[in-house]
Amino acid sequence: MQLSSANVVRLNSELFPINPFEQEKYDHYGIVPNAVETSSLDQLIHEVADADAVVVVSAALPVDAMKAMKRCRVICRMGAGMDKIDIATASQQGIVVTNVPDFCYEEQADHAFALLLAVARKLNEMRNCILQSMYREGRELSRPLRRLPGRTLGLVGFGGSAKAMARRAQGFQLRVLATRGDMSKQDPEAEQLGVEMVDLDQLLQESDFVSLHLPLNDATRHMFDKAMLMSMKSGSILINTARGAIVDEDALAEVLESGHLMGAGLDTFYVVNLHTPNPQPSEHPLFGMENVVFTPHTAAFSVESSQDVGYGTVESLVAVLTDRWPQHDRIVNPDVQPRAPLF
Repeated sequence: MQLSSANVVRLNSELFPINPFEQEKYDHYGIVPNAVETSSLDQLIHEVADADAVVVVSAALPVDAMKAMKRCRVICRMGAGMDKIDIATASQQGIVVTNVPDFCYEEQADHAFALLLAVARKLNEMRNCILQSMYREGRELSRPLRRLPGRTLGLVGFGGSAKAMARRAQGFQLRVLATRGDMSKQDPEAEQLGVEMVDLDQLLQESDFVSLHLPLNDATRHMFDKAMLMSMKSGSILINTARGAIVDEDALAEVLESGHLMGAGLDTFYVVNLHTPNPQPSEHPLFGMENVVFTPHTAAFSVESSQDVGYGTVESLVAVLTDRWPQHDRIVNPDVQPRAPLF
């Protein structure tokens, strides 16, 4: 296929405009993407029906949209998470699905650790004391704080971002526990990083800080319900830079209100849609709690991660449109029978 004539539909063009690195690669290959922002399923179907390739950041690609793609050869998720794309239907249609799974490991680890420190050192509460000229009260808040060396960090999931966080934990002299879905897998990096692989129950009972590094799927949706949150060590802190729906946020607010947990650091949410074009302030109780530090799903962002995800996405797209398989670790559905042979 001539890349200059390919119909490459780039979704989320207003919410997440084409970044300079992505544009650099389009220009290099002579691709002129059709940059669109859709607001309805009908409009989405209209835009993707004749696409040769679809690039998506945050939009959902449901079954009806997939079935409308009569020419599409590749869907490129410009990021890592795949919970908004129906992979099974894409495979049935012969569409290769790719992502860039490793583009922000370092950024996510930095951000998770920043949230951990902010909650552990009560930065929200102390900032508010300063703003209200309550200086003595702010100092009193610091008296029960605990030093980090010797305390325990639990990593739920042990992929790239969790391992990056374990490396940071070494500098703080934290004991690190980790658990994963398949505990039978041997991982030499665990020993190298001084990480103890344990089951989830032990991790929750012994960890002062629990950081989530999981994909969102049927097994992990609301995995951290009230019972699991209550099984965490009393006075511990929950960090979520993964997916909001992994945590039952109503239950989290209730458990925080009870005092069982010291606090939480959240970069991702289910109770609010951070990608809505017309956001309104949330009235969810989490957002009124001083012991909750929250950010608007920015853990992945940096100049370097933008370059990695921009380059990686376009390179995968070009590979498929020029009859080649993308880089192996970027293929989400490796068993797909592609619409056109790939070599």
